[in-house]
Amino acid sequence: MRRTLFFGALLCACLCASAQTLDNVVDEVIWVVGDEAILKSDVEGMRRDPSWSQIHGNPYCVIPERLAIQKLFLHQAAIDSIEVSDTQVNSSVEERINDWVMTAGSKEKLEEYMGMPISQIREELFTRYKDEMIVNQMREKLTENVKVNPAEVRRYFRDMPEDSLPLIPAQVEVELVVQHPNIPQEEIDRVKDELRGYAERVTNEGMSFSTLAILYSEDPGSARQGGELDYVGRGMLDPAFANVAFSLTDPNKISKVVESEYGFHIIQLIDKRGDKIKVRHILRTPKVAQEDIDAALARLDSIADDIREEKFTFEEAATYISDDKDTKSNHGLLTNVKVDDDGQRIRTSRFEMSELSELSSDLARIVDGMEVGEISHAFKMIYTNMKTVCAIVKLKSRIKAHRASVAEDFQVLQDIVLNKKKEELLVNWIKEKQKTTYVRINENWRDCDFEYPGWIK
Repeated sequence: MRRTLFFGALLCACLCASAQTLDNVVDEVIWVVGDEAILKSDVEGMRRDPSWSQIHGNPYCVIPERLAIQKLFLHQAAIDSIEVSDTQVNSSVEERINDWVMTAGSKEKLEEYMGMPISQIREELFTRYKDEMIVNQMREKLTENVKVNPAEVRRYFRDMPEDSLPLIPAQVEVELVVQHPNIPQEEIDRVKDELRGYAERVTNEGMSFSTLAILYSEDPGSARQGGELDYVGRGMLDPAFANVAFSLTDPNKISKVVESEYGFHIIQLIDKRGDKIKVRHILRTPKVAQEDIDAALARLDSIADDIREEKFTFEEAATYISDDKDTKSNHGLLTNVKVDDDGQRIRTSRFEMSELSELSSDLARIVDGMEVGEISHAFKMIYTNMKTVCAIVKLKSRIKAHRASVAEDFQVLQDIVLNKKKEELLVNWIKEKQKTTYVRINENWRDCDFEYPGWIK
């Protein structure tokens, strides 16, 4: 296949050279890396990407070199059998297209800007994003054994002027008391009946489960992919959802209605692979009536008044009254779970305001105007499981923006040193690959100040 592409690229080069003499260049090969061609159209396609405005430099130099570096990683990834699933790629493509549509104002305006229909934009992005995901996995594999110790961190920052140290953004610690508004049984029954109706349409009427998921599922992450979830282990799923999903054996049958912390689902098996499963699902969530929200808010405002009058503490209220299982066992303290470069989960109680906003924009808006020790009024928010809840929040602490220190911000500084070591390894890897990889650059595309001069031998 690669040889075919190579000779096809050479043929294209000849054809394009002939076309150039006719002042009618449709496309041309501008670089060849190994047996892979980089076309002028590849560069122009990336230039149309709205994110290009964030990249500096001559696009006709920077983009081809970036594509050439990508080819080096892709070649190694093929040797190491690194792959990504189409579901992962499609999810990223749809997210990017949605962002672009919002920025442009409409699908029609985006199509006008890009000079192609949405279907073609999606097709081009799919190929590009799949390559980028494979490259990222290859980079992670190459650097997976890079480590740093405390002595290296202290040595790196020991003689650095204070104004050169990284600036740590302002951070907060917050405690929550959460109440779930009452949902009448009639509303729960309505949602269950809807899901049973969808299952019947699939089973008895031959309707596509995927189509129904696109039309009706309220899971924003999977609805666009027809409700499809990629291969996943039991531990990554809600326990109730997992119990039903892993009990399925026939892809032609639809599960019973199952309740999870996110709402109610029906599930269809796609495939099982070892201890992982691939399924589709449709999620529906009961709607909360305004009168039930108002009742929950009133209860919480009463609780907040009792705390201010010192009848009990906020922490006691969180432990014994809150409906939020993730914080009540921690006396209401909200925990920020991050994943480091080694894939390890790090738990901290500190949130940057941007991180708090990603969790809940309503929560971040309330906390932003509070004083340390203050207890908020009751408010409604969309929380982690996409459900509407009511809450009161206490601002436990606010850490002002400051220059990092080894004593207080060791993890941040360690990450900086670790990333620097990883980047050095990757730079050296690219330079070594340049020495052993065939590279040919069209004469008209050589006059560049390349980041890696070794392209031209």
